[in-house]
Amino acid sequence: MKIVMKISEVRGEILLAAADADIVGKKFREKNLHIEVYPSFYGEVRVTDEMFISSMNICTIANLVGEYTIGVAIDAGFIEKDNILYIQKVPYAQYAKIFQ
Repeated sequence: MKIVMKISEVRGEILLAAADADIVGKKFREKNLHIEVYPSFYGEVRVTDEMFISSMNICTIANLVGEYTIGVAIDAGFIEKDNILYIQKVPYAQYAKIFQ
């Protein structure tokens, strides 16, 4: 299992934070972009790809970081390649469901 994740409720939103397990605790900085993959935010519980995809289906907002995690999200149709930022070559993406 290569993904860690954590689900939180924030102001009525279901927030999923997920990252590649091997980058938890690391910091990435490039020009004015900066991300720290805090275990307190992204979690430390390793999950299967299927559990991650199920969680993407129920969340309203997601913060995703890491090549493997974002690759799974792309393959499942949640993230488009054009919407990925790279910080020190590490991919980062956000996802939000829009309800009308």
